[in-house]
Amino acid sequence: MLTIDNVYRASYALKDVVRKTDVIYAPKLKPGTELYLKTENLQITGSFKVRGSYYKMSRLSAEEKARGVIACSAGNHAQGVALSAQKNGIKAVICLPDGAPISKIEATKSYGAEVCLVEGVYDDAYQKALSLRDECGYTFIHPFDDEDVIAGQGTIALEVIEQLPDLDAIIVPIGGGGLISGVAYTIKTLNPKVKVYGVQATGAPSMLNSIKDKQIEELASVSTIADGIAVKKPGSLTYELCSKYVDEIVTVSDDEISAAILALMEQQKLVTEGAGAVAVAAAMFGKLDLKGKKTVCLLSGGNIDVTILSRVIKRGLLMSGRTCQLMIELVDKPGQLKNVSRIIADLGGNVISVHHERANEGSNVNGCYLRIVLETRNFEHIQEIERALTEFGFKLC
Repeated sequence: MLTIDNVYRASYALKDVVRKTDVIYAPKLKPGTELYLKTENLQITGSFKVRGSYYKMSRLSAEEKARGVIACSAGNHAQGVALSAQKNGIKAVICLPDGAPISKIEATKSYGAEVCLVEGVYDDAYQKALSLRDECGYTFIHPFDDEDVIAGQGTIALEVIEQLPDLDAIIVPIGGGGLISGVAYTIKTLNPKVKVYGVQATGAPSMLNSIKDKQIEELASVSTIADGIAVKKPGSLTYELCSKYVDEIVTVSDDEISAAILALMEQQKLVTEGAGAVAVAAAMFGKLDLKGKKTVCLLSGGNIDVTILSRVIKRGLLMSGRTCQLMIELVDKPGQLKNVSRIIADLGGNVISVHHERANEGSNVNGCYLRIVLETRNFEHIQEIERALTEFGFKLC
């Protein structure tokens, strides 16, 4: 059974290994809310995962250490296991799907692990890991459904309670449930009054569905930019702990996650991956009642793939009203574009793209369409520009 003593033992084992990450006040992310950020995105390896994997490995017998460990992951767990194995002097084999980003493959190798690329997706790599475990006698390090792994993740809660003794609530990402199980168990054991909220991606609500239907359920598929929490089925242990200790679970969309990533970069100078930003997304978009609550958002990781960062930023800009596209129907005569440009400029909008199209067959022979992309301040600013164009006589499509 998971015990609070086990969490404290994990904290002692990790004291010279992991970074005690800061808690940062972030009032601008959700005006009117006392919001703080637990910055596990700044943890070694860029994620909280190293806490659970290191503590699990520190508990192995000498014989198990000699045989080595194996894990399966396309991201943070792989790097956490690889570094933990290196620090414990243990051989580590990590099975990765062959489509994993090169940056993650190389990062895993850099910690000294042997990487086994498996054709297919995560599930294929998982089956290969189990096969190698049985064949070679390795110890399998589960990413979330393990008491020692959960105890290691629970050390985050010990730090938060020490750093913010009077907190009222904490918001935690959920994938397989190892992180929130450790955090919720620890916090509820030490201070039952603190609310523990979980967040999943709309495209991967496995724990939410399981809790709602009171039985573990497996999704047919998952689809989200938050790949770190794209888990089809929660663990049996994590399901039980979440059922008992988590107060509420909500979901956020990919657009909301993108907006949160952008806000964290701009306002807090913090880079997070999709999974690392879901707690902030839930706060920003009012998914939880946080009024009057001193609340901590747990930023679980910062290992975002730079190849998708520009796309995430673009979606974040659209979601937060920082860019917009206007389609204006015009009469094709001199001065029209000048008037449109003047109205937008006078209101502080910045035109970054203009496309002029002749009207389609069947419409006014003198008609045309102007498609403009703007940089704006927020949605109120967009409405102000649209209203001014309409009042001048332009027709918005």
